[in-house]
Amino acid sequence: QVPLKPGRSLMDWIRLTKSGKDLTGLKGRLTEVTEDELAKHNKKEDCWICIRGFVYNVTPYMEYHPGGEDELMKAAGTDGTDLFDQVHRWVNYESMLKECLVGRMAVKPIAAPKGEAFKSCCIYSVFLQQIPEDETILYMKTFTIKYILVCPKKVYIVFSVPYFSFYSYDWFQTDNLVTIVIYTKQKDMNAELVIVDCQDKRLRGEIIMGDHSYLVELGRYCNFAVCETFSLLVNIAEKVGKIEIILKKKDNVHWKMLGQPLESHNTFIKRTDRGLFYRKCKLVSKTEVTHDTKLLCLMLPKSTHLRVPTGQHVYLKKNIAGTEVVKPYTPVLPFLPLDFKEPFSHDGAHIYLMIKIYSCGLFTQALDHLQIGDYISVSNPEGNFKKSQVQTSEDLFLLAAGTGFTPMVKLLNFALTEVSCLRTVKLIFFNKTEADILWRNQLEQLALKDERFEVQFILSQPTKDWVGKQGKISSSLLSEFVKRSRKDSKVLICICGPTPFTEQGVQ
Repeated sequence: QVPLKPGRSLMDWIRLTKSGKDLTGLKGRLTEVTEDELAKHNKKEDCWICIRGFVYNVTPYMEYHPGGEDELMKAAGTDGTDLFDQVHRWVNYESMLKECLVGRMAVKPIAAPKGEAFKSCCIYSVFLQQIPEDETILYMKTFTIKYILVCPKKVYIVFSVPYFSFYSYDWFQTDNLVTIVIYTKQKDMNAELVIVDCQDKRLRGEIIMGDHSYLVELGRYCNFAVCETFSLLVNIAEKVGKIEIILKKKDNVHWKMLGQPLESHNTFIKRTDRGLFYRKCKLVSKTEVTHDTKLLCLMLPKSTHLRVPTGQHVYLKKNIAGTEVVKPYTPVLPFLPLDFKEPFSHDGAHIYLMIKIYSCGLFTQALDHLQIGDYISVSNPEGNFKKSQVQTSEDLFLLAAGTGFTPMVKLLNFALTEVSCLRTVKLIFFNKTEADILWRNQLEQLALKDERFEVQFILSQPTKDWVGKQGKISSSLLSEFVKRSRKDSKVLICICGPTPFTEQGVQ
């Protein structure tokens, strides 16, 4: 993030979009944009960007962009979808930029492939002809279309086929229960890879498999009545990859069908292509951690099964002044366990978030004003961190600044509880003042309790009474603390904090 000029906050941008001012430069007229036309608008004073087939004039937004003008200019006059997904796929750009919409990208003709590619087209044409017409759309969502070839009297479609384990599902019922069974044929299936929601008259079960996921999504008919007071049950046969989702009927009646398949039902696609799914969670407690940081406890709906994996985050979504605002947060544990004989037992019903409240932060101020019993939307987990990175390391170094400490909480617990090959686990924790240090007492107790763990606090604005290390992240400072336990030990370094801290730390 970069410092913004006065009057260029998110709230100021929302006010501008509500003012009725023409932000497109086209006086409200939508147009179809060709690649050539898009490329002409590539300057700061005239900048168009395409995201997922829609073109936006982001010139008025330049000074309001938290990442700075240079970041927006990377996509000026081009399709910025991939860049957008890499940096902040979670941002609700449709809502933020709706008054900047220029129009759709024009459809580009696709050149006909030759030779072997044409043979592939013929094969897939036969494949498609064998699929019932009402199911074709499911297959088209399952595979990625590479190109379409139009020939006399026939249309050939060439697919890019990902690794596909051919998931399937079935269901059965008793007088008072309905059980949906998903067969993944995936070994080492666990609770973190299964996300189930039964809400708003639909059932949604998503099974994670690397970068892809399989989805069962059904709308409920009038006979799809589920007991609201009954917690959803999910049983997982880990070794064979079978998942059971158990619902309790509201009435002991025989169901003729499970429900109506929705658009994304029975598909296996990239997770980034699914978009984010949210459920409403209730705020049940709010505890002060430091002078400006609070621990929020959110309760998941009874009809939701969700476990946030170590190193992954969720998104909170709230409507502020008529605009949906979304921010990422990494769930933490309610406290740091000091007994590492067995993994911390989490009830699975709550999500804990440690959030710093900024005096000029629109979103964190809105969170701070939430009352106990209020609801906020929470997304599915996201993130690329793999536990296997820790499980094959001997030395683990965690570099954190401020609330960049939050991803380290679960990581610390996992490392000290479940990774026996680790010789050392060291947290180097950067803050401005002593008052800013999160869970200082817990961390110091943990260091006394477990000889493998060490914590080092470093302050950039200490008082004269501070006897510890001071300064900002630097090569000389890190060289003091980041040392192998033995000459050729395998080291993993994890870093999180404000962007300048992270970038400098990586360097």
